Amino acid sequence: MKILHIIPSLSPEWGGPTDALINFVYHLRQLGVEAEVITTNDSFSSPEISLEKWIEYQKIPVCFFPCTLRFKAFAPSLRLKTWLQQNLFEYDLIHNHYLFSYAPTIAASLARQHHIPYVMSTIGQLTPWALAQSRLRKKVYTHFIERKNLNYAAAIHCTTIGEAQDVTNFGIQTPKLILPLGVSPQETLPNAPQQLHQTYNIPDDRLIILFLSRLHYKKRPDLLLEALSKLPSDLPPTHLILAGSGDPDYSRYLQTCVEKAGLTHQVTFTGFVTGHQKALLLQGADLFVLPSFSENFGIAVAEALLAGLPTIITEGIQLSPDVQKAQAGLVIQSDLDSLRSALETLIRSPELRKTLGANAQKLAQTKYHWPTITQSLIQAYQQILSGEFKGNFFQPVE
Repeated sequence: MKILHIIPSLSPEWGGPTDALINFVYHLRQLGVEAEVITTNDSFSSPEISLEKWIEYQKIPVCFFPCTLRFKAFAPSLRLKTWLQQNLFEYDLIHNHYLFSYAPTIAASLARQHHIPYVMSTIGQLTPWALAQSRLRKKVYTHFIERKNLNYAAAIHCTTIGEAQDVTNFGIQTPKLILPLGVSPQETLPNAPQQLHQTYNIPDDRLIILFLSRLHYKKRPDLLLEALSKLPSDLPPTHLILAGSGDPDYSRYLQTCVEKAGLTHQVTFTGFVTGHQKALLLQGADLFVLPSFSENFGIAVAEALLAGLPTIITEGIQLSPDVQKAQAGLVIQSDLDSLRSALETLIRSPELRKTLGANAQKLAQTKYHWPTITQSLIQAYQQILSGEFKGNFFQPVE
């Protein structure tokens, strides 16, 4: 079985979807599937990324193509289209990641021409919040292009039941493959809390709150800053770490929010983190908060769960039902009072943090395990190729 995965970009700046794809392909190959990736060099500035030839990138085979034009997530590449026209027939199945973007659109169209089955991963782009962004452009694109891509797919990959419902609400009846994403264990760091306090010069008596995601208004770090500024003065002292990069203008806006709220000595901006630094944050912090408007899955949340961090997340994060059912964190409404109250509850109660953290780790270890998830994906691929796929039943058993 030979599978081609297509995504507009593998840049870390694109967040969770790129990490998920890399893990999917790596584990597919570990299980004997010949899986490869084509993408563009969008958002890559490294001269080490060779173009138009197969290279090993993060332990998987990838072919990068030059972006013809840089326009948000559209990332058109005429060279990628030419390559697909010449090579697509060599693959048994195509798996597209992302919507409203050039590479997956061209791949779906060519796959139909060559009668090659294809899977579409929507990556949360059909949530009401996502569809409201650039609404007119997406309506036009849907009418002329994307609805056909989705209707003629062999399967729509959704990471949660909520995401599958969003696809159905969009008017798509294509069979759904409901399969969560996985998380990979980080290197274990001894004395991580102590190391974290020392690394960022945070007093030892401060409880560390971690926000690990892109600095983007969708993720609502500004709401978290406002909630911190309104906490009661009798609480144990806290320190917020905002770990992630973002648009320079928005980052400056957050800096202004910190200053206006009088939190200058209680907030640290780390920029984009990975590897050892990311592991240190996850293992050294006391709790994790992501008050996002919308997330189709939330890789950062799953990583925090695996690290045993009690979490505070909003209902718009679509793995929130898992967190709530497992009692692995607090799921709140998306407003200031709910966030402030949840923060106060966890800051005041170390025992509750301990209980939620233990439940969080158990949840991640059982449900977000890459080898198990990938085996389910292979089974779905096999059923698609044999014409037996009916959808809706590949979610791993807890």
